[in-house]
Amino acid sequence: MMDPTLAEMGNHLSDAMKILESGKLESEQGKERRKLSWKDIPGPLQGDGQDVVSILQLVQNLMHGDDDKQGQRMQYVAEQGHMALLGHSLAAYISVLERERLRKLTTRILSDTTLWLCRLFRYENGSAYYHEDDCEGLVNVCRLVINTHYEDYATEGFTMLSSKHPVIYQSAACRPGLGQHLCCQLGLPLSCLCIVPCNTMFGSLHQMDVALLDKLIRDDRESGKVPLLLIANAGTPGAGHTDKLSRLKELCVQYNMWLHVEGVNLATLALGQVSSAVTPATKCDSMTLTPGPWLGLPAVPAVTLYRHEDPALSLAAGLTSSQPVEKLRALPLWLSLQYLGHDGIVQRIKHASQLSQQLLEHLKTLASIKTSVEDELNSPVVVFRFSQDSAPSSGGSVEGYFAGDVLDALNRWLGEQLAQQVPLSGVDVVELEDEGTCVRFSPLMTAAALGTQENDVAALVEKLGEMIPVLSCTLRFRQDFKDEVLQQASLSYIEDLSWPGLGGVRYEPRTTDLDEDKRQHSVEKINGDLLKKLMELDTDLYFSGGPEFCEEKNGIFIGMATEDLDVAELVETIVSIGRDIEESGKLFENMTEVVRRGIQEAELQLQKANEEKLIEEGVFRQIPLVGSVLNWLSPVQASVKGRTFNLAEGCLDSTEPVYSVKAQMNKEASLDSPKSITKRFPGQKLFRRQGAGSDSVSDTSSVNQLEESFREMAHVQASDAEEAEVPQEHHVHIVEETALSDQRVPEGQETESVDTLR
Repeated sequence: MMDPTLAEMGNHLSDAMKILESGKLESEQGKERRKLSWKDIPGPLQGDGQDVVSILQLVQNLMHGDDDKQGQRMQYVAEQGHMALLGHSLAAYISVLERERLRKLTTRILSDTTLWLCRLFRYENGSAYYHEDDCEGLVNVCRLVINTHYEDYATEGFTMLSSKHPVIYQSAACRPGLGQHLCCQLGLPLSCLCIVPCNTMFGSLHQMDVALLDKLIRDDRESGKVPLLLIANAGTPGAGHTDKLSRLKELCVQYNMWLHVEGVNLATLALGQVSSAVTPATKCDSMTLTPGPWLGLPAVPAVTLYRHEDPALSLAAGLTSSQPVEKLRALPLWLSLQYLGHDGIVQRIKHASQLSQQLLEHLKTLASIKTSVEDELNSPVVVFRFSQDSAPSSGGSVEGYFAGDVLDALNRWLGEQLAQQVPLSGVDVVELEDEGTCVRFSPLMTAAALGTQENDVAALVEKLGEMIPVLSCTLRFRQDFKDEVLQQASLSYIEDLSWPGLGGVRYEPRTTDLDEDKRQHSVEKINGDLLKKLMELDTDLYFSGGPEFCEEKNGIFIGMATEDLDVAELVETIVSIGRDIEESGKLFENMTEVVRRGIQEAELQLQKANEEKLIEEGVFRQIPLVGSVLNWLSPVQASVKGRTFNLAEGCLDSTEPVYSVKAQMNKEASLDSPKSITKRFPGQKLFRRQGAGSDSVSDTSSVNQLEESFREMAHVQASDAEEAEVPQEHHVHIVEETALSDQRVPEGQETESVDTLR
């Protein structure tokens, strides 16, 4: 019979985990209250305590914070995941048992789990060490090897190592920082670490160079050093390649070295058919397994399986423990393995391998995709990248030294877009030393947690097929865009190889008489306004201020291109909009000074006109009473003289030619028929070449339409500051009129009194 207390505790823990995961514990009112009162400052401990619901409420708030987006709070946890999480709570509960019962229980849990894992992964007569950190097992294995090679190490300590330095060999394709971590934990100098390069002349670029390793070992032995341990890969962290394990095992036997193997490909040892490259891993001295991500089990420990006959040395190295509580680390894995069963474990690993094969078969049909897989038939890791070799070639293709950097930027964009648009695929971006930036699909590490299925792989292939033409066009138009920009005197090209797109430009003002600070301010303002206007255009292109850590400032970067892009029209539009912004800026900057000078000149001319009027009419006509009598006896015909103020030239002009031209234009406009204006079709985007794609482009270039629209905008803005509007010129009308006050007019005649404007 099962202990009812234990069963009840398991139910409560399972329910609590589901509540915390769902995030539905609090009501809507509670959410609003939390938003208003939630603080990061811890409060005082309440004297009377709190109930379970309140405590779970607090835990939920700490877990989720203010994020109300369901489904993005934590990863999907299946039933086997809940079983693994339950194991941690049960381990704490079991630890309060009496010592003898605890010893028997932990021995059973440890022996069962070790037996199951050794049988699953074909590792006969092995022992197991369970650890939270993936590197901890390898560190203790190194301690075991040191104790084995140096018999007096337990009593003499590191003085035994001073005469004969130990050497640890690892592949250059191992996890970054692994060797340094080992030396730090073991107290060894970095001179005890030997990095073995991968093959450079022939063979795989990610496999350890066995011939060079043999030479390094012989040289170390001749110099009095002790070859201690070799770390090999069954699935490199980057590309999933496997070293020549059978040949490495022979070298280790020859030189009395310990062989340790790690990597994601070790999971395939549980399958019915195992690759010939991975099978020799069953004969190694130790291996590190990570069943948590393989099976979708959160918070389960990693396992290091090893073979050694002396339990005392294993105890001294920390691979075994006499403390029963430490043996309970295997409890979450013990529960999860029983829940899944042998068939369930194999099925999950097989499903991940089938997903990799499905993706590989589709990638072979894509001409512009290059795969980087050593054993395509059995590799559970798929690494691919967009390749320039098979991309359509043209005169605008990227050539030379920087071609690899441009391709890396495009592949980085490809990986980020695939991960964003198909999140259940679990793809990520990886940097490989020889290939460069690649996209990696490793379902053994992600499929169980994300729930990746075959339709997700199909969606990934579909999105990839849509993005390949965009990548090819962008690569082809990149040089064309650069050439077009360099032909424009007002534009400067920004060379940023990390930008995934056509490239970057900067509009350079034509004014050269400004000092450096004012010029930089002008460049910043013009390019900022230019970027805003480009982003408002009806186009599929993406405009940005550039990468976050771009050295070039005040630039405009254009994103990915399509087949029907008109590069020349794009560059001309940038120049046209930038010129309009520059001219408008100059106009408004100079308007204040120009208007002030113009007003002063207008006052002088009006004063001069009054003086001429005084001379012409005489002094007596200016006296109110006398002037009225003289005007009644001898009327004077007053003439109105108009003046216009030209903002562009800063001078006064007569209004007679302006009004005559305007009258003639109105007359011609009334006689002529309206001009027809060719417009784009509804939904037609800018920067499309004529006849490209399904949408045809108008015969009239959109650049001219843009120029007219921005000129009209600048004209309207300038006209708001004027008192009158004259076509094609920015004029301020200052009307100069001469009139006599209290003027008596004979009968039958009409006069018009006009005040003089100042």
